Amino acid sequence: MTAFVLADVLAEYRLVPVVVLDDVHDAEPLGAALIAGGLPVAEVTLRTAAALEAIAVMARDPQLVVGAGTVTRAADVARVVEAGARFVVSPGFSTAVVAECRKLGVPVLPGIATATEVQMALDAGVDTVKFFPASVAGGPPMIKALAAPFPGVRFVPTGGVNENNVAGYLSLPAVLAVGGSWMVARKLIASHDFAAVTSLSEKACAVAREVS
Repeated sequence: MTAFVLADVLAEYRLVPVVVLDDVHDAEPLGAALIAGGLPVAEVTLRTAAALEAIAVMARDPQLVVGAGTVTRAADVARVVEAGARFVVSPGFSTAVVAECRKLGVPVLPGIATATEVQMALDAGVDTVKFFPASVAGGPPMIKALAAPFPGVRFVPTGGVNENNVAGYLSLPAVLAVGGSWMVARKLIASHDFAAVTSLSEKACAVAREVS
């Protein structure tokens, strides 16, 4: 993808696996498992010491679209972009993080949970946002409520989204995609059960296709 547009990727797959990697050696087989499952997208969160190197390893595969999650400081934006991240995700709205992403030309999904934060995102020129933590911030009813006064905003709910409720989120017109970790659960990666990652990814993609 020479002209990378994050919204296009989200609209195509409608799923973003949210990854926590404790060991960089798991990065390559995890990426391969996601590709095999038809879901070549990953948000690698900056929650472990291995995250930055894992992004670099996964980003080497041209089939994978790798982003960095849990980016909470502007100083981290350049680091993840240098490692190969093609998009940035934040748990909350940070004017500094968004400004740095725009400066470096990398797409950003800032986290929001309220109408005030949606307004802040629009003021910053962002119309696609992460709704987090989705399950405790009101779930689908809250997204419907926020979408009413902000019809041009697209939401990517994350946090508590799983195989049992993903269809309910994806069926909402305002939802562009969802973020979830059930197909890349930390225990699956730790036990090197990458076959399960592939299987769960395939099932998730099937659900997304049915809803779309």
